[in-house]
Amino acid sequence: MTLLSEDKPTRFPKPGSHITAIEPCSVDHGSKGDLVDSAESAVFEAVEPPRRSRGRLIMHGVVMFGREFCYAVEAAFVTPVLLSVGLPRSLYSLVWLISPVLGFILQPVIGSASDYCRSRWGRRRPYILSLGIMMLVGLALFLNGDAVVSAIVRHRGLKRTWSIVVVMFGVVLFDFAADFIDGPVKAYLFDVCSYQDKERGLHYHALLTGLGGACGYLIGAMDWGHSALGILLGSEYQVIFFFSAITWTFFLTVHLFSIPENPLPKQHSSESSAPTAPLIVATNGTAYGSLPKEPLPSPELRPRTFSALSEANAVTSSAKQPSKEVQKRMTLKSLLLAMINMPSHYRCLCVSHLLGWTAFLCNMLFFTDFMGQIVYKGNPYAAHNSTAYATYERGVEVGCWGLCINAVSSALYSYVQRLLLPYIGLKGLYFMGYFVFGLGTSLIGLYPNIISTLSLCSVFGVMSSTLYTVPFNLISEYHKQEEDQRKQGKEDSSAHSRGTGVDCAALTCMVQLAQIMVGAGLGALVNLAGSVVVVVLSASTVSLFGCLFIAIFIRYVD
Repeated sequence: MTLLSEDKPTRFPKPGSHITAIEPCSVDHGSKGDLVDSAESAVFEAVEPPRRSRGRLIMHGVVMFGREFCYAVEAAFVTPVLLSVGLPRSLYSLVWLISPVLGFILQPVIGSASDYCRSRWGRRRPYILSLGIMMLVGLALFLNGDAVVSAIVRHRGLKRTWSIVVVMFGVVLFDFAADFIDGPVKAYLFDVCSYQDKERGLHYHALLTGLGGACGYLIGAMDWGHSALGILLGSEYQVIFFFSAITWTFFLTVHLFSIPENPLPKQHSSESSAPTAPLIVATNGTAYGSLPKEPLPSPELRPRTFSALSEANAVTSSAKQPSKEVQKRMTLKSLLLAMINMPSHYRCLCVSHLLGWTAFLCNMLFFTDFMGQIVYKGNPYAAHNSTAYATYERGVEVGCWGLCINAVSSALYSYVQRLLLPYIGLKGLYFMGYFVFGLGTSLIGLYPNIISTLSLCSVFGVMSSTLYTVPFNLISEYHKQEEDQRKQGKEDSSAHSRGTGVDCAALTCMVQLAQIMVGAGLGALVNLAGSVVVVVLSASTVSLFGCLFIAIFIRYVD
């Protein structure tokens, strides 16, 4: 019997003979395969990626620090910048809807395409680099667009129009790339780490995400306009961009050189010779995350690859390389069908992730406004020189400090999760995160005052850390269970392996869908209720409903 390795297929010696070495053999692209036997589990256990040091895992996770740092800067300055360039209020919803709509449509396509990328640099890093550059360009246009347009365009009417266009484009581009990059980063972690390191890596991601958000909010809370650096660079926005660009560029570079990827080997159709032993080939079948394949008269074989989590330590149908004609059919339609046909436990995980992000975004997008109007009883529509408007601005500033508390608590809770995991398991952590957030936001909405609201901001961090770690840990556990079942022969041999990029993209799509739902419906809900307190109560209701969904539908893993 012959197994496909990273370089060349390898033939086992005949039964009864002494094993001195496993030698490569030539293959014929038209040969058929044998069934998998019990010897494969021992062979493929050697394919498990090596253990990674703590330093390597931290280097891999620092990209989340830079991403969340830039996110915090955007959250702090997006409204002032859009107001300063004269954007009409009627277009605010358009700004928040364009990016998630694009992400929801394109996320599965990019996630699947990264599974088949054959760059010499690996499968994920080319996409991460491209999206990182897009984030930097979007941030530059967002914070510097008005200054650039003012220096180029002299006509006052055209300058206002072009400033709005450039700043809006920068906001949309940054949001799109920042939302998109999370999927390839998680898939990169899954590809290059052993099973034991995946959980550690996700906890470092959560820790650095919280620290990055805290630092971003602190930078945004400082008055840089009257500082020496502000005078030198021209304005407060240029100073913020300076810090953001340096932070993001440095941490993105560290991330890209943290852990090397093994690229998918190039396809060499000219290499063929007479067969000396049968090959393992997969039977025809289609499963979630795989593309429909048509029977080919001369199927092309490729070396075995193990960089996807779902492919590691298991013999799957990846012995067949889809033809170029089949690969070109990786369309949105085929990938959406694959996601619709996903196993029920993956579908339930996506629904719970959607509920969690809907509740979280309901609260986060309107929290500073809630602080200004409900807690401090200010009025954002009053005259700018009035006491009511000054009170509202004070509430918004305190709300930013509350978001900073959220970021710090998210970083701390990522370590608390590791202590709680042996006692309550992943499903228990998932349930607890949603329950604590739902209970805390309900108390904020029912009893709004300064001290209790700021104290309860820590529950936002519990939810944030839960959303960034537990669902991806559950995906890792589900894949491990499937691998064990394949080794034991309990799973249908016709089931195709799934690329990790598609699985991570499916979860990330739920974030974009939650943004679409919140952006399209929450404004109308506030207008109908006449108060932003309905936002916090809605977040609590959705989160508590998510608790019930998790308890009933999320599959338990040991």
